Amino acid sequence: MPMSRFRTSERGFIIVAVLWIMLALATLASIYATYVVRAAYVVGPSDDRVNSEALFNASLELTAYWLSLGSKEQRPSNGRFNFRLGRATVVEEFHSESGRIDLNEAPKPLLANMFVMLGAKPEDADQFADRIIGWRTPAPRNGGSDAEADAYQTAGREYKPRGAPFQSVGELWLVLGLPPAWVERVMPYITVYSGSAEVNILDAPPLVLAALGVAPDQVNAVLAQRAKPGMDGKALTQSLGGLRGATVEPSKAMRVSVGIQFDTGASANAEIVILLGDDADEPYRVLSWRDDFDQIAPAGG
Repeated sequence: MPMSRFRTSERGFIIVAVLWIMLALATLASIYATYVVRAAYVVGPSDDRVNSEALFNASLELTAYWLSLGSKEQRPSNGRFNFRLGRATVVEEFHSESGRIDLNEAPKPLLANMFVMLGAKPEDADQFADRIIGWRTPAPRNGGSDAEADAYQTAGREYKPRGAPFQSVGELWLVLGLPPAWVERVMPYITVYSGSAEVNILDAPPLVLAALGVAPDQVNAVLAQRAKPGMDGKALTQSLGGLRGATVEPSKAMRVSVGIQFDTGASANAEIVILLGDDADEPYRVLSWRDDFDQIAPAGG
């Protein structure tokens, strides 16, 4: 083969090799660009999640600090505030958990009235209350007959009633004889964290006030009175005729609702129940935490 022809062939091989290298680099660049775009898509929301959790915790710290400023007797049973931190606006509300009806402490009449106020027939409401009490009542000792456990077995349930206090309001879904529709309706009004048979009328929603026995024409009056600054809670209780089962004492358990709005358009919400402590090293303890981290997304995304 002539030398000139060999050199021409060699140059052609080099050109082809260079073209292949350029094509490979272009492909790698395309892959890298795709990776960066996807990484930005994933890391962005993840960063919001991290920031949200930090802001939720900051809100709890502020709530605990706010509630520890005065004496226990002067501790507010509810409040609201907002603040800016980083690139987000945080709005927070807190309410005493004793504004709800405690499944473990409430007497049967209060439980039954709660369902009546929600629209249940009185006879059905009585049965619902009996089932709730049956779930939390310890089984007979010494191997005695357990009618409540027998009812679950007869109904084909693969479990028995707890025979002890409710650990969470979610257990209500397991209680025999409670239709799911009624369980769903009652959820906003119940708790297992107040530890009191009494209900704080300064925080109770209208339906709970009615379940306590506040007359319909008095409910609006109570709501108007407790909205006034410097309202005397004890005087309010007396105006209701010494309502049985009512109190104005907040519990140590507080329900904190936090809403976060990021400047990017993303948002996050949480509902957290904390137990206030007397120890400076542990000013509060988290009892329950629910948030929507999995739903965080930029607006319009």
